Amino acid sequence: MRIAMLAPINWPLPPSGYGPWELVAHNLTEGLVALGHDVTLFAAGGTKTSARLVETCPHALCTWPENEKNKPQRFDPATGLLEGPPDARVLEQLHIARCMEAAASGAFDVVHSHLHVHALIHSRLIPCPLITTLHGSAWVRATHPALQEYRTSPFVSISDAERTMLPDLNYIATVYNGVDMARFPLEERKDDYLLFAGRLAPEKGPAEAVQIARESGRRLLIAGMIEPQHQAYYDERIKPHIDGRNVDYLGLLSQAELAPVYRKAAGVVFFINWCEPFGLVAVEAQASGTPLIATRFGALPEIVCDGETGFLVNTVAEAVGATEKLSGIAPVTCRANVSSRFSVEAMAAGYVQAYERAVHAGTDA
Repeated sequence: MRIAMLAPINWPLPPSGYGPWELVAHNLTEGLVALGHDVTLFAAGGTKTSARLVETCPHALCTWPENEKNKPQRFDPATGLLEGPPDARVLEQLHIARCMEAAASGAFDVVHSHLHVHALIHSRLIPCPLITTLHGSAWVRATHPALQEYRTSPFVSISDAERTMLPDLNYIATVYNGVDMARFPLEERKDDYLLFAGRLAPEKGPAEAVQIARESGRRLLIAGMIEPQHQAYYDERIKPHIDGRNVDYLGLLSQAELAPVYRKAAGVVFFINWCEPFGLVAVEAQASGTPLIATRFGALPEIVCDGETGFLVNTVAEAVGATEKLSGIAPVTCRANVSSRFSVEAMAAGYVQAYERAVHAGTDA
C-alpha cells in the first residue's frame, strides 16, 4: 500500500527523550517499511527513517534553535513588520498542507494522522481515507466539537478503554501501541528497587508511588518530566522525600537511558487515577521482564495480565501488599505478553488491517 504517515512535529523521529506520539509514529513507520509497504513520512527536520522522508519544517518545535524560539516580539521600524519567534500553529498548518496536497494528487491509498484533531478538517477534501489515531485526544473536552463534526471519518483507538471517552466515533479498529523489543532486552535477575517512570503529574500517581515504596520498605527510582504546571505538585509532594538513598529522582531519561533501569527493577509502579488510553511505560517494563503494580484505570487491565505479568490494585495498601509478590512473576511471561500483543510487528500488522478496512469501506461507499 501507498501510505502517508503524518507525524507530530514537536520532536524529530525517533525522539531522543520524551515524545510518545513521535515514538509510536516512528515504530509504526519502520514496521510498515519492513512489511514492504511504500511509506512516505511527513515529519520535522532531524528525523531519521527508512521510509521516504518529507521534511515539512527545518526543526522540530521543541528543538528549534533557542535564539529564534526565544526571540522577543518587537516592531521593526526599518521594515514595518512585527518580529518575533516562529508560530507553531503556522508551522503545523504548513506541515499538514504539504501532506494533503500530495494526497489530493492521488499519491496515496491512505493518510494516517497522529495529529490530535488538526488534520481532520481535510478528510473530506482528499480522495483517500484519512485515518486518525486518537492518542488520547478525546480526553480533552475542547477537542470534541471537531471530533463530533468528523465522527464518520475512520478512527483507530489505542485501547478499548479509550473509546469510552467518546464512544460514538467511527472506530474501525483498536490497535495497541508497539515497542521495539530489541531496545528492551530481557533481564531475569532483578534488584530490589521499584521504579516510577512517566510525567510527574498528579494523575500519573508519582506521590502515591513514593508512599508505596516507603510503606513497603523499598527504594524508589523516579524518572520523568516535570511540566511547568506541575512544578508546585513536585515541590510539595515528591521533592521532600528525595534523599538519594530511599527515593532518588533521575530526571528525564531517554529511552536508551531508561532501558537498563527497567531491566533491573523489581517492579514498576503505575498508580494512575485517570482513564489513560495506553501506557508505553507498562509495555516497555514488561518487555524487559519487569512486572507492574498498576491501578485498574484506563487501558491497564488490557495491558497487565493480573497475577501473571503484574498486579492490578485498587488502593495503596493493596499495592504495598503486591510488592511482596513481585518475585513470583516470571520475567519471561512478561516479555511474552509484549512480544505477542505489543510489539512493532503486531502494531504494524494491526494497522495494515485497519488501512485495508478503510480503503474497502471507501470503495463500497
